[in-house]
Formats: sequence, structure tokens, C-alpha cells
Amino acid sequence: MGDLAVTSKEGPKLPIPGQRNVLITSALPYVNNVPHLGNIIGCVLSADVFARYCRLRGYNTVYICGTDEYGTATETKAMEEKCSPKEICDKYYVIHRQVYEWFNISFDKFGRTSTPEQTEVCQAIFNRLLENNWLSENTMQQLYCDTCTRFLADRLVEGTCPTQGCDYTSARGDQCENCGKLLNPTELKDPKCKVCKSTPRIRDTNHLFLELPLLKDRLEEYINKMSVEGSWSQNAIQATNAWLREGLKQRCITRDLKWGVPVPHDNFRDKVFYVWFDAPIGYVSITKCYTPDWEKWWKNPEDVELYQFMGKDNVPFHTVMFPSTLLGTGENWTLMKTISVTEYLNYEAGKFSKSKGVGVFGNDAKDTNIPVEVWRYYLLTNRPEVSDTLFTWADLQAKLNSELLNNLGNFINRVLSFVAKPLGQGYDSIIPDAQDAISDPLTEKIAEKVGKCVEQYVEAMEKVKLKQGLKLAMSISSEGNAYLQESQFWKLYKEDQTRCSIVMRTAVGLVHLLACLLEPFMPSFSVEVFKQLNLSPETHISLCDDKGDIDRARRPWEFVPRGHKIGKPEPLFKELNDDEVDSLRKRFAGSQADRKEREEAEAVKLAEQLKKSKVSDKSGKKKQQATKSATEAEISISRLDIRVGLITKAQKHPDADALYVEEIDVGEGQPRTVVSGLVKFIPLEEMQNRKVCVLCNLKPATMRGIKSQAMVLAASNSDHTAVELVDPPKSAQVGERVTFPGFEGEPDDVLNPKKKVWETLQVDLHSNTELVACYKDIPLNTSAGVCTVKSIRGGSIR
Repeated sequence: MGDLAVTSKEGPKLPIPGQRNVLITSALPYVNNVPHLGNIIGCVLSADVFARYCRLRGYNTVYICGTDEYGTATETKAMEEKCSPKEICDKYYVIHRQVYEWFNISFDKFGRTSTPEQTEVCQAIFNRLLENNWLSENTMQQLYCDTCTRFLADRLVEGTCPTQGCDYTSARGDQCENCGKLLNPTELKDPKCKVCKSTPRIRDTNHLFLELPLLKDRLEEYINKMSVEGSWSQNAIQATNAWLREGLKQRCITRDLKWGVPVPHDNFRDKVFYVWFDAPIGYVSITKCYTPDWEKWWKNPEDVELYQFMGKDNVPFHTVMFPSTLLGTGENWTLMKTISVTEYLNYEAGKFSKSKGVGVFGNDAKDTNIPVEVWRYYLLTNRPEVSDTLFTWADLQAKLNSELLNNLGNFINRVLSFVAKPLGQGYDSIIPDAQDAISDPLTEKIAEKVGKCVEQYVEAMEKVKLKQGLKLAMSISSEGNAYLQESQFWKLYKEDQTRCSIVMRTAVGLVHLLACLLEPFMPSFSVEVFKQLNLSPETHISLCDDKGDIDRARRPWEFVPRGHKIGKPEPLFKELNDDEVDSLRKRFAGSQADRKEREEAEAVKLAEQLKKSKVSDKSGKKKQQATKSATEAEISISRLDIRVGLITKAQKHPDADALYVEEIDVGEGQPRTVVSGLVKFIPLEEMQNRKVCVLCNLKPATMRGIKSQAMVLAASNSDHTAVELVDPPKSAQVGERVTFPGFEGEPDDVLNPKKKVWETLQVDLHSNTELVACYKDIPLNTSAGVCTVKSIRGGSIR
């Protein structure tokens, strides 16, 4: 499903009367640069998830997109790269295709706007507007550069934003990137030509305008009706209403450029259409490239629902400009039903920026060796639906390791690995029977939960609440883990084979269901799961009402038939460690220009080192070794990263009777998974919602199949017959570092086990006669007081 176009054996899809026909577009990305992750989640990826969901439901769906190739941005880039606009478009169109292909974006057609079809459709719409008297001719003042001997289009001018309180010094002539205000170039303070940096002057030039004020009544009628029926996102409604409140004004639809759709009017033969007028028409022309029967999609509002996806800066063009243009033709156009708008995804400490080269770009993602399903999952869990969100490498690591690896991947691997075990230990890869499954109380309970969850998933996705849909799908994995844990299937296999068969066939059904629900979000993951299930994705990825798929979710044991042989289970996700994250953070710091400069500097440095390495300097080596040994000898308690943690969930280990598995909040946004050998000493109920002291920088260790990412500190008596947790004060802040007065310094990122730092320091950790936890005679301290134990005096803390 990684191909950019979804092919159909019957040829292009057309609307089918009586069925649900869904036409989906995502904002056409500018062709003048490589798309960054903010662009990808803002339009093409979000639209792809909805398109895949619609196909999953059996709707007749077409997803249209392509590169926006005309306008000033392309001319400017061509000047920078000293080539023609067409050469720029050809180059970056291929790059965009490759990026979207790697991200598994399933367009039905990914086209371009620099086509004869675009010229035909654009000029036909213009002629209808002209015939209907919705256009006027006016003289406007425009900046003219005497040095370049040309009128300067909006994006060829930069200056200071005139908006009070903004004063951004790099505002473009069409829009301020800082405050979002749409501008005219003549409004800028201290304008400069982007090409030669000289100050342009104002000159008169004649242009054509769309009379938006005259179309106001028709437009408002459409907005009032469709914003309710189509459940427009709140940010789209707010942006649209802000435009209407300010009052609609004439909007210029022509520009003094060469690269664009020519204006078919005798008085304006030397001009082209302005990109805001031209670009949205690209959706129509690309559909025309997809099928000669394009009008069956675009002039068929009775049978077709149009869903459009974009970032917040594109809203007015799709809720005001484009509908007004289509309404003005007097033809029966398919107008947008639902608009889904994202806010900005920011990068680490600032904004993603194509122009400044800041952030992770589409081609960068591929080069990180992080699989595409991880990128898709992270961007979608972080989708800025109602407010700006932040991309950080630490957050990506936490979501991968905790949610994908330890939750989803762990559940699927536990289930399929147990089924694959040979007879006597498992089911020799054959799905067992599940007779009277509904009579098992635990199975009945999870079936009811999952059935409700799937209904909520469908409700959320129908409203284009993609983030909520993903969260609901992932919750089934959490429920599945709890179901396995509570059933204790490893004991049932020995003690009650019939009930164990019910549990395992139900669990396999949940794996099947998860692969379906998560396909819109992580298609490559779903394909791999179906491979391990030994089932065809083409025939099994479905959530159709007429096939009974949603009803079957209440009987998950029915998804995979008894006697079916599964494939070979394999781990689905790989851990991302701290060293890898640090490396990625450094690699993508600053702008692309900064990175190139660093790479060149590193190359020079390496060359110098290679030269020096040819000269032997034994004394130098001895000095270096002595310094290194002295540094390594300094083992201080400050090297430990001990924090106040809150156990948010604790349960028995599925494969070890003496171990607990805890989810502990240590102030990182996502909880850490910790495995502790405390079952014999502390009841499960006393482990719940309890503050503890957590050593966070031990190297993670796998304990009976589950990776422990930290260690809970506990005190034991001399013969180890009693163990108690080290308790921070009740009012201590979760995530705060436990300190040792007199010892300053930052902790190690990860304690090197070869250096025995923890083992060296641990011997001096103990509880004193006053039940205070100490290192030597110094208490373990927090902002709310010292840490203590309940009753063990003189105990060893580890």
C-alpha cells in the first residue's frame, strides 16, 4: 500500500448512486521545497488516514492531491537555483512523490497544477465569472523594482509587518508568517526586493478583481448551512468568521508574472492568475487528469461528499475564496462539506520552517532508520487538532518505547508467540476452538468493552477526530494486555485447557481487530501483523457494516477461524535508546544550512585527526590515560538520577510469579515500565497510586520478556525476610530529583554497568535508626522533606 496511486482494475473510480461517495483533498503543497513534518501532518498524512478509514468502511473513496507549481514561490526558487520555473517543478515534484511514497500516502491521484487541464478548467471558471459580472477591472498600486525592471509579486517582497504588536521583520508581501495576517505588499514597512535587496517604489498597474462583497449572501448561506452539517473544526469556523466580521473585500485574481495560467482577456494578456485563485482549482484539474468524467465528482453535490484537509493558514482560501469562486459560476459544483484544520506542529524550541530549513524534513525521516509506521504514529498522536503541538525527540522515544513497543507490540507478540509454541507448551501455530466463549465471564467482559470501543472509534473517525480514533484503537491493546494478565493464560494451559483455548482465540481475534483499526494510521504495521497471522490483508482489512465487522467486534473470537495456521511471530517494534536520541537531536539541531556547515567542519576535523594519527606520541598517550583514570575514579552519589515517581498502574508479571510490572510517572510525559521483585513482600493493592523513589538512569534490562526502564528503591532487613519501599513525602512533586546536600552535579545519562557506579554507591545506601533513607549519613532529600521507610532500621537500600 506504499504506492502513491491506489490502482483499480476497473479503472478510475466514479460516484455510484445510492452508495456513500467520498471525495478527499489535501492542501496542495508548494513545489518549491522539500515538505517538513509539519506540512506532512497538516495535510497529506491526515487526509490519508481519513481516506484509508473510508476505504476500510467500504465507502467509494477518491483521494486527490498534487503539487502547487505556479506563482511567485516557484519563480523565486528558480532564481535562487539559476534555472527555469519548469525545471524547479520537475525536480521537486519527484522529491515530493518520493517523500509521500515513503510515508505510505495512498493518493488515488497525485498530480500537478502546471498541466493543460489546469489551464482549461481555470480559464473556463474565469470565463463563467466574467459572463456573470462577478469580476471588475481596477488600478492598484504595486511595488516596482527599478533594478530588476519588474513589478514585484507578493513573495518577492519582504519587510516589517505593519500589524500593531507584531513588527516581525521578515514578513512576506502576501502574509506575515509570525502573526498570520494576510497583507498587501504596499502595507509592509521598509520593504525590500528579495532578489536584489533594493527598496522598490510604488507604481500603478491594472488588474482583475473578484467581487466578494457581491457574493456575500450566497457565501454566508453556504457557510451557515455546511459548517453545521459538516461539523467543521472549531479553528476553521473561527478563522472564517474572523474574515466575515472584517467585511469581504474585492480580491485581486491576477498578477504580473510569467509563470502561471494565462489570463484569457485582451486587456490582460501579459498577466497570469494569482495563486490563491489558481491553486484550489488544482483539485478539479488533477481530478480531470485522473478521469475524463471528473464532473461526476465535482458537479454532483447530491451524490458526493467533499472533505478537505489543510493547515490553519489555508482556511480562508477554502471557506471563503474557493466557494465564492465556484458559487459565482452559477454551476452545480460539489462544495466542501467538511474541513479538517490543523494548528502548527513546532520543532523542539521553535517552529518548523521550509524557508529557514528548520526541523525534520520528509527525506530526513527516511534517513533516521526509524520505521515509517513509527513516524506516522508519532505525528498522528501529536496531531495539532485544537492547538499547536511540539515535536521533541524525547517524546518520540517515549511513545515508541512505551506505547508501541511495550503496549501494542508486547501484546501481539505475547499472543502469537504462545500460539506458535509446540504442543505441550502452546498450540503449534494452530488456532484453537473457543466453545461457549461467551459463557466465560472474563471473556464476556472484554468483548463488551471492545464492542463499545469500536463503536466509539467509528463515531470519532466519522467526525474526523483522528487523534481520538487512534487513542481508542490503542486502548484495545491495553485491554488485551489486562485480559491476558487477569486470565493467567500460562496457568490455564496446564490447569484448564478449554478456558485457555477461549482466552487465546479471543486474544488472536483482538490482534486481528487491532490490525484493522490501526491500518489507517500504520498501514505497514497492519500488513506485517496479517503476515504473521498468515492472512491476506486485501481480504481481511475491513470494517464494513454489510460484512458484519463492527458487530463481530463484540465476538472477537470469531475473527480468525479455528484450525487456521498462523505464520511466524516476529517483534514488531525496536527500542530507541538514549544514545540514538541524543545523536538525532544533535544531528537535526539548527537549520539545514547549519547542518551542512557542521558536516563540512567535521570532515575537516576528521582529516586533521587522520594526519595527526600518523605521528606517534607515546608520552601524550600516557598523559591522556592518566587523566582518564583520574576522571573515572570520581564516583559520586550525584551521578545517580533518583526521582520521585508515582505508580499509576501495577500488575503481576505474565510469566513470573515473583515479579510486578509497574507503570511509573517520573515527570517525562509518558510513564516508564518497571519490573520489580516485590510480590512476596508487598501486596498488589499497596502498589497502586503510590509515590516511590525511582532510580532512572540504570541501563534498561529485560526481565522475563519485559524491559524494565528503571528501578524502584526499597529497603530490606539483614536476612532479606522483610522489604519496604522507600517513601518520599506525600507532598513531593512527581518527577523532582532526589538530592544529597553537599553533593552537586548532573547525573549520568545512563550508568555504565562496566564501571560499577551503582554497585559502588549502593553499599552506603541504608535506613538509619530514625527510619530516614540515607547515603552514608546524608538523607535522601526532596523539596518537601526527607525520604523514609516504614519500619526497617539499619536496612540496606537497593
